Amino acid sequence: MEKMSIGILYGGQSTEHEVSMRSAASVLEALDKTKYDVSLIHITKEGEWLLADHNEEIEALVDGENAVQLSILPSQQFNSQKGACRFDVMLPILHGTAGEDGVVQGVLEMMGIPYAGCNVRSSAVCMDKDMTKRLLKLEGIQVADWVVYRYDEKEDVDFDIAKEQLGLPMFVKPVNQGSSVGVSKVTDKASFDKAVALAFQFDTKVMAESAVNGREIEVSVLGNAELTASVPGEIVANTDFYSYESKYEDEDGAALEIPAKLPLQTSDAIRRTALDVYRALDCEGMARVDVFLTDQDAVIVNEVNTLPGFTSISMYPKLLEASGIAYPELLDQLISLARERSSREKALKTDLM
Repeated sequence: MEKMSIGILYGGQSTEHEVSMRSAASVLEALDKTKYDVSLIHITKEGEWLLADHNEEIEALVDGENAVQLSILPSQQFNSQKGACRFDVMLPILHGTAGEDGVVQGVLEMMGIPYAGCNVRSSAVCMDKDMTKRLLKLEGIQVADWVVYRYDEKEDVDFDIAKEQLGLPMFVKPVNQGSSVGVSKVTDKASFDKAVALAFQFDTKVMAESAVNGREIEVSVLGNAELTASVPGEIVANTDFYSYESKYEDEDGAALEIPAKLPLQTSDAIRRTALDVYRALDCEGMARVDVFLTDQDAVIVNEVNTLPGFTSISMYPKLLEASGIAYPELLDQLISLARERSSREKALKTDLM
């Protein structure tokens, strides 16, 4: 049987470029090479798209050696110095802006290439924490209180008003970033002013959010119409909060408890909430839903990650592995889901005849 052509798209013009490379290396290792002809496409920090020249080492593409530059054609193919190349499915193993926010998904839609994960609309909505909260609140799903400041309002941001609305402590974060990039915990005016200035370095829209006193629980969701919600897992932070450093730089910054130690009734309630969130935001393919569980057993949604980490120790694959779906099988399912959605959408009418 002819192998399916799979592209792994990684790197990107975001603060999470290096994290994406680690995820891509794990995906490359786990893909079944007897089923798939795998190609590596590295998006550099400058925005170049580079195709590996018969090379299966992620690191070999970092400096552009052993690679040819790609140009994009809106006809289900790429063009390079060595001619056109086509892919049956693309795995966008990208994190952060210009990767998980619908930008790359739009390029792949234009080219007609099936791709794993959420579509343009839900990718963009889930990346925007403000829009996510607004939609979930309309659905009656609990979220923490928040206020938003836009770039043209940043000189008028007032700590006392935010304190009155949200209380202390609070968190300040860029609205369109992932992995706790630019996130600060605020306890007074000085830390608030510093946090707002930092967050505006990463986005033109910044959020202040009430702190929730609760356990940090995550659920992996997989599927298009038929959905699988994993067992919940818990992030046990050993620092003040689960920061970027805790996730990726400090080996002792946090522990992952899989499955989380929860009563069955509570675990089921969290999984149901994750599925409700996934459907409310029109997700398909995959997403990780992060919530807080309070002492009163309230489930408060924190955020939704449509392209979660894919390293061998990342929560998304680990939770599904604990639920009976091994890493290689997970990738098989994501590829199948991408093809199913693409076939369904290509069958839609594009004219009135």
